[in-house]
Order: sequence, then structure tokens, then C-alpha cells
Amino acid sequence: LLIKLLLNAVAVFVLAHVLTGVSVDGYVSAVIVALVLSILNLLVKPLLVILTLPVTILTLGLFLLVINGLIILLADKFIDGFSVVNIWWAILFSILLSILQSLLQSFLKKDKK
Repeated sequence: LLIKLLLNAVAVFVLAHVLTGVSVDGYVSAVIVALVLSILNLLVKPLLVILTLPVTILTLGLFLLVINGLIILLADKFIDGFSVVNIWWAILFSILLSILQSLLQSFLKKDKK
């Protein structure tokens, strides 16, 4: 669990330096962002998914991208060293973060074998 958290922090740190609309102050802030995003995804996201289920069905699941963006904007409000310009940057950050997390965790699984 700790290794996954650190990998997520690396992903947040890298993406914050690649994307101009997202910024993070340092690696410690990236670890805090990864931790807060994990907690928000565990507690808040399921509630949002249930509340917006009709819209999600109508959009064939694409509204989940908006929910992910809202979760990232919520983390932006909680953390001082992390900022996202708007919802569009948050959605792009969310998509790229998911891809980068998958790549990093696949490397971790290869190392265990």
C-alpha cells in the first residue's frame, strides 16, 4: 500500500511538471496529494457516482470523467501546495494520472515476478 502511494505521488509530481495548468510545490506535496486523492476516491467518489447515476447512464459513462475532475478540484481546495486551473485541466490530469498509475503499477507487478 505504501509503495502504491509513493508511485501515485511520483505520477502526480511528473504530471504537475508536464501539464501547465497543474502545479505542485514539491515531492512532499505530491505525496499529500496522492494520499488525499486516495481518501477522496474511497469516500466521496462512490457517493457522487450513485447520485449522478442517471446522467452517467445517459452519457454512456463519460460523466465519470467529470466526477474524476471534480475529485481533483476538491483535492485542490484541501491542499495548499497543489493547484489546478480549471475543470478541463483537472479532467486531463485525471486521465493522464490513471494512465501513468497503470504503467507504474504494471512495472511493479513485473518486478515481483
